Amino acid sequence: MKHIPRRRFGQNFLIDHGIIAAIVNVIAPQRGDAVVEIGPGLGALTEPLLARLDHLHVVEIDRDLIARLKKQYPPERLSIHEGDALACDFAAIGGNLRLVGNLPYNISTPLLFHLADYGDHIRDMHFMLQKEVVERMVAVPGDGDFGRLSVMLQYRFHLEWLLDVPPESFDPPPKVQSAVVRLIPRAATDLTAKNPARFARLVQTAFAQRRKMLRNTLKGVLDETGFNALGIDPTLRPEDLAVEDYVRIANSLGD
Repeated sequence: MKHIPRRRFGQNFLIDHGIIAAIVNVIAPQRGDAVVEIGPGLGALTEPLLARLDHLHVVEIDRDLIARLKKQYPPERLSIHEGDALACDFAAIGGNLRLVGNLPYNISTPLLFHLADYGDHIRDMHFMLQKEVVERMVAVPGDGDFGRLSVMLQYRFHLEWLLDVPPESFDPPPKVQSAVVRLIPRAATDLTAKNPARFARLVQTAFAQRRKMLRNTLKGVLDETGFNALGIDPTLRPEDLAVEDYVRIANSLGD
């Protein structure tokens, strides 16, 4: 029975076998790897991943697809974690995880922020995302795409744009271009923000009014004396500062 893609779950199923093979090749799974596929859908990636793995974990919210997966694969080959990936405790699955998936575009940004909290349990992540999101993820300071997502993900991960994927690679075809990106957690020694929550609040505040100068967006957070002490020009805009600058500002704000 044909599965009808559900809009509320952001379902667009990958059908291009060449793209599928290319994605699996860049992931390069090894037999004993702890791989977790988010949103396996109809199994476009699931099947070729299992061909290279002893066991695969999947996170799926759609009950019809869960039932289909249970029929197709025995539990000794496939562990199904039923529910919303945004609420999934990935640490409970294990450590040294390799996360993969064609992420639903409607939850991709909050899901990436959710996964950032599990960096010490993750070896790497390979995701298909809306190309526009990948552009924002890998943007550099001074680029119009550089924003909160860029800062927060680049602080936690090394990022690499791997592949472009056209709409016709999916059923139904989305109205946007897609791309595959690799994220590798940074070493704990690289994460120098003394208070990660304060750092996150600072970045959110700075980009809340991204077209305004820093002296305005960070008014009440950092005064002229503070900017001068850090050697940061208060007339710059939020997109002009590097990730390290935001860490320095956050660390200057006390304990």
